[in-house]
Amino acid sequence: MLSKLTVAEAKIFLRDPGAPAVVLGIPLALVLVFGLMPGSREPSAQYGGQSSLATVIAPMAVALLLGILAVYMLPGAMAAHREKGVLKRLAASPMPASRLLAAQLLVNLAVAVVAIVLVVGVGTIALGMALPRNPLGFLGVMLLGAVSLFSVGTLLAAFVPSTRAANGLGAAVFFPMLALGGVWVPKEQLPPVLQHIADILPLGATLGSLRETAAGHAPQWLPLVSLAVVAVVCSTLAARFFRWE
Repeated sequence: MLSKLTVAEAKIFLRDPGAPAVVLGIPLALVLVFGLMPGSREPSAQYGGQSSLATVIAPMAVALLLGILAVYMLPGAMAAHREKGVLKRLAASPMPASRLLAAQLLVNLAVAVVAIVLVVGVGTIALGMALPRNPLGFLGVMLLGAVSLFSVGTLLAAFVPSTRAANGLGAAVFFPMLALGGVWVPKEQLPPVLQHIADILPLGATLGSLRETAAGHAPQWLPLVSLAVVAVVCSTLAARFFRWE
């Protein structure tokens, strides 16, 4: 049942040409535009002898991609199903809500992997971007950050009644995470209190840990614990309060 649902959700995602274009285009454009700016590919003492492209821009593109998929795409897709009566029909089956949420999660994770491979490939081949100096740590943080952010998305998707509500609620969650998570303004330039907030918000914790591992360091423990707690709490609440109608 899960495999059939996943295939069906993947087909629905691909039928909308705008969704793949946005998901693939935004992070790729971010890397290309900033990567072509003077000095972005040059080693800098500020970034431990690496370029800002490898240690700041690429991690930002990955975190932003995960945030868009999790907080915008996933709730919107579930709200569209709810509006069209798809969820109401599925409610008559013995399938638990967790299967449908899991199918959405798998599809979005697959899209994220494709987009990240494309971004890293283009950055490496076309711009000479260095790969993360702590590759295993980078992959681990990326996976944990994805699970945490998608758990937030599944919680929103569990009860939003319409696509308009999903877009509004997604914006209300996503934009504060952008502002406070070190995306719009680098974390180092935020006041100390906001830096601590960035460490515990899912998007900020993901971005900060990706930057640490890209530079070759081990991620700090507080953001990792925060990501794990958010993942467990939000996914549990999503499965508990999911509504078919």
